[in-house]
Amino acid sequence: MKQNTASLKKTIEKFQKLKPCCSVFKVTENEKKVAGRKEKKEAVQIPPPVIMFPGSGHNITKGLRRQKRDWVIPPINVAENSRGPFPQMLVSIRSDQDQDISIRYSITGVGADQPPNEVFSIDPVLGKMFVTKPLDREHRSSYHLRAHAVDMNGNQVENPIDLYIFVIDMNDNRPEFKNQVYNGSVDEGSKPGTYVMHLSAFDADDNTTANGMVRYRILSQTPHSPIPNMFTINSETGDIVTVAPGLDREKVSQYTIIVQATDMEGNLNFGLSNTATAIITVTDINDNPPMLTSRTFSGEVPENRVDVVVANLTVIDADQPHSPNWNAIYRIISGDPSGHFTIRTDPISNDGMVTVVKPVDFEMNRAFMLTVVVSNQAHLATGIQSSLQSTAGVTISVQDVNEPPYFPTNPKHIRFEEGVPAGTSLTTFSASDPDRLQMQQIIRYSKLNDPADWLSINRSNGQIVTTAMLDRESVYVKNNIYEATFLATDNGSPAASGTGTLQIYLIDINDNPPALIPKESQICERTYRSINGVNITAGDADTDPNAGPFVFELPTFPTTIRRNWTISRISGDFARLSLRYQIYLEPGMYEVPVIVSDSGNPPLSNRSVIKVKVCPCDENGDCTTLGAVAAAGLGTGAIISILICIIILLSMVLLFVVWIKRREKERQTKQLLIDPEDDVRDNILKYDEEGGGEEDQDYDLSQLQQPDSLEHIISKPPGVRRVDERPIIPESQYPIRPVVPHPGDIGDFIHEGLRAADNDPTAPPYDSLLVFDYEGSGSTAGSVSSLNSSSTGDQDYDYLNDWGPRFKKLADMYGGGDDD
Repeated sequence: MKQNTASLKKTIEKFQKLKPCCSVFKVTENEKKVAGRKEKKEAVQIPPPVIMFPGSGHNITKGLRRQKRDWVIPPINVAENSRGPFPQMLVSIRSDQDQDISIRYSITGVGADQPPNEVFSIDPVLGKMFVTKPLDREHRSSYHLRAHAVDMNGNQVENPIDLYIFVIDMNDNRPEFKNQVYNGSVDEGSKPGTYVMHLSAFDADDNTTANGMVRYRILSQTPHSPIPNMFTINSETGDIVTVAPGLDREKVSQYTIIVQATDMEGNLNFGLSNTATAIITVTDINDNPPMLTSRTFSGEVPENRVDVVVANLTVIDADQPHSPNWNAIYRIISGDPSGHFTIRTDPISNDGMVTVVKPVDFEMNRAFMLTVVVSNQAHLATGIQSSLQSTAGVTISVQDVNEPPYFPTNPKHIRFEEGVPAGTSLTTFSASDPDRLQMQQIIRYSKLNDPADWLSINRSNGQIVTTAMLDRESVYVKNNIYEATFLATDNGSPAASGTGTLQIYLIDINDNPPALIPKESQICERTYRSINGVNITAGDADTDPNAGPFVFELPTFPTTIRRNWTISRISGDFARLSLRYQIYLEPGMYEVPVIVSDSGNPPLSNRSVIKVKVCPCDENGDCTTLGAVAAAGLGTGAIISILICIIILLSMVLLFVVWIKRREKERQTKQLLIDPEDDVRDNILKYDEEGGGEEDQDYDLSQLQQPDSLEHIISKPPGVRRVDERPIIPESQYPIRPVVPHPGDIGDFIHEGLRAADNDPTAPPYDSLLVFDYEGSGSTAGSVSSLNSSSTGDQDYDYLNDWGPRFKKLADMYGGGDDD
């Protein structure tokens, strides 16, 4: 069936509202009008419609002339949430060829063979299509299936037809609010019709039908002040607005409203409902001016005190605390032209604290009458007037206290020449008492700080007199100014004191002669270069005009000074000292006196000595090393003597080191008990030469004496002493050989060790014979070189039984007894 998509869509929309009772129509243009009409509801049960596959050669209308036809498949409407019974038949599908051949029917699409599967089914023989379960329009509102007809061999008999199934909405969902609690706000004093907030509810049912059309209404308002209906809600949009004046935050700060949403266009009989809570906060505006609790306030303050609170102003404001509508601002509008006071706001209590910021003087003002006004940070709301209680008077009384004396000129400057003698009166440094209204007080003066101890002050009148000569060049004088501090104390109760500083500018006089600079220098012995010389200048503790320019002269005595040396002027402060032309001086140190005079009136002179080293110089005019030594005042012989002494000293040090090394070596190789050639300690002995056994060694065992360090071991009781143990007391590394031989023989020592080992069953499996550092010549024991383990001769080993338990094993092996 070929049909325009747009035309098909219009046709489907046309038949969506029809009940599922229509079959396929082959309609002409006139028949389409009839098909579009709505059928009336009938009480008689109408059988399920039959949908025929469109045939290609069959006439449905007999006797009529064949016309161009459109196949219109009306949609199938199924109500959601049907109670069944299931499966419930929807429609019957037939092919007009089923009378000739056997046909099998099937459906495909979402809900049939695609998820969700098996929502719809079809009888393959009869072509009856069923719905198998209740449908939910909110889950899926429509299905698109295709019906197929094939023969028994699976060959397509008819072209597939499209089936559109629409789920008819039922009112099975309540409106749901996005939130259970909504928060809104409105300014107090708002006019009727002021927008407050918006609520919205969603209904999952079809919003194009009454099932999904939600309407709103207010169920209750809490509290009912000033009237029960302060707000209303738009039934369609959910906007809440005010409907009455009288909102006052100071009376009611919050309203709670219960809003109901109902579908079915608000029909309470058929619709489903839900509720939500709207909390409306009445926000504050500055409709209450601050009011002072009293028209007058008072306080008192001691004079000369600052940063003290002298009065506390309390205020009442009904607006929201700690907001700009509540925060108070205090201003002094009169009574304090000099700005002695300010009013600070306490951030907690909102009180005004009158604070002194500039000292007050009882002698100048005994009291202050202030006018204070209070306001808020925020401006008053429109139409609100200021209260008369926003203004008050504040009386501040000043308390008189004993003020310290003060020096009218502080610091006081005076000028004097340095060098004035002790006892000179410099000035009178007096103080004044500011307490003019009190009884006359007596002021006494004293010295507080006088670094050089040059001054004294009269206790009664403050006259300052020198006690020593003033010296401008003293370390206590800075930039020509000497500074001292004095104290003035009254006899008030309590006593008060003030300080004053006296600065004395010392005028310089010419009291310091100049000093020559430098004190030492060097010069070449021959003046073959014109630049050879020493630049000299002078230092003067005085200042201009008592310092430079300076005059440099050579004294007339001794005469050799001017004969060998000369001074030439370079500038006002510098001159050059040099040897006269063609004058040769032996290398050495020379003291040259120079007279230096300053420019004071009268000038002061000073005879200074400069030490000049005359030395041989290289081609650059620098002193050579040898020349510098010679210039130090040492002759050639002295220099040679010094060098010889240094060489002798180094030689002695070297010999001493060699002697120490040799002595250390001798100490390490010192004889202890025997001669070096007989000492075999820690030496490797060659035993690969097979000789005549121990008899080939010529040892004198009599020289092996028992060491003294083992006497504490020998003194142990028999059977306990172990001579193969390390001594428990420290021993000398090299035992000293006694001059007189020890009476004990080494043989006895060995026998004692054997006896200790034989009687100690816990001893390790080896005997206690010790290896000594020295083996003497000969041996008291018999030679064992004749023993031969491979001997086949008969030998008696019974004597092994007498050697103790350590030889018991050998005695059993080789002793008497026949072989088994």
